[in-house]
Amino acid sequence: MEGEIPNFVMVWTLVVASLTYCHTIGNLTSPGNTRLLFVLPVVLFFFYLPLHLTTIFLGGPSSFFLCWLANFKLLLFAFGKGPLSSDRPLAHFIPLACLPIKFRTDSEKKVQNLKKGQKSTLNYAVKALIFSTSIQVYHNKESIHPKIVMFLYAIYLYTGLELVLAFVAAAARVFLGIDFEPQFDEPYLATSLQDFWGRRWNIMVNRILHPTVYEPVRDISCRLIGKEWAPLPAVLATFLVSALMHEFVFYYIGRTKPTWELTCFFLLHGVCLSVEITVKKAFRGSNWRLPAAVSGPLAMTFVVVTGSWLFLPSLMGRCQPDVMAYREYMAFLEFMKRVGDFLNVNSLLSMVSR
Repeated sequence: MEGEIPNFVMVWTLVVASLTYCHTIGNLTSPGNTRLLFVLPVVLFFFYLPLHLTTIFLGGPSSFFLCWLANFKLLLFAFGKGPLSSDRPLAHFIPLACLPIKFRTDSEKKVQNLKKGQKSTLNYAVKALIFSTSIQVYHNKESIHPKIVMFLYAIYLYTGLELVLAFVAAAARVFLGIDFEPQFDEPYLATSLQDFWGRRWNIMVNRILHPTVYEPVRDISCRLIGKEWAPLPAVLATFLVSALMHEFVFYYIGRTKPTWELTCFFLLHGVCLSVEITVKKAFRGSNWRLPAAVSGPLAMTFVVVTGSWLFLPSLMGRCQPDVMAYREYMAFLEFMKRVGDFLNVNSLLSMVSR
C-alpha cells in the first residue's frame, strides 16, 4: 500500500483536469463526431488511470467510476445525450460525470417521497452493522461451511456496495447541496429478474446502459425483426456490455486474466431475462399471473444460486477481496495508531514547553 494515497490524489487530480477539458470542449463544439474526436482521448485515458491504484477500497471504486460511469457518460455527452448534455456549471459537471449520482428535479423528489421516501439512517446503520461482522467471518472462515461463507460474502458484497455508494452520494450532497437518488432499492424485495435488474440493483448503471447500449440495439433490431421482438437482442447486448465492464473492473482490482465465469453469469441472466420478457408477452392481457409472493423468492433464489456458482467464485478467485480488504483495514488501523501517537507526542511536547 506504499504510495497508494499519493497515487490516488494524482489520479483524481488528472480526472478533474480531464473533465475540465471536456467541459470546455462541450462549450466550443457541437454534439457529433467532432466532439467525439476531442473526447475520445479522455475515454482512453480513463481506462489507463486505474492501473495506478492497487487497493480495493481506493482502486475498486475508482475503476468503476472512471472506466465505466465516466466513460459511458462522456460518450453520451459527445452526441448531446445523457446527464452531461444540459448546460451545467463546471462544479456540477465534474461530479456528475464520474460519480454514481443523478440530480433530481423537484417533481421527481415529490414522486419519490410519495412512493417510499428517503431511506432512513436506521436502514444504513443496520447494513453497516451487518457489514461489520465480515471481519469475524474472515477470521473464522476455516471453521464455517464454504457455501455459508459464500452466502455471507454475497450479503457483504451488497451491503458494502450500497454503503460505499451512499457515502459518495452523501459527500456530494454535503459539498454541492443537492439531493440525489439512492443507487439501490432493496433488491432482495424484487418480484422478478426484470424488477431486480431494471429497477432495484445499481440503478445508475442501468440508467447509463439504457441509452448507450439498449436503445441503439433496440432501434436497429426494430428494423430487422420488428418492434415486438426488438427488446430481446437489446437485453442480450446490454448484459454482454455489462459483463465486459465487470471484467475490466475485476482486472483492475485483482490484476489477473479473465476466466470468463463472470461473462457467463451476465449472459445467463440476459438469456433468462429475455425468456421472462417473452413469457410475459405471451400472457399479456390474460388474467393469469404468477403471484409476487411466488415470483419474488424464485427470482432471488435464481440470483443467489447463479451468483454463488459463477459470480462470487470469479470475484474470490481473481481478486481475493476478503484478503485485500482485511490487509487494508489493518494498514489503516496502523496508520491511525501512528497518527494518534504523533498527536500525543506533540501534545506532550507542547505541555512541557509551557
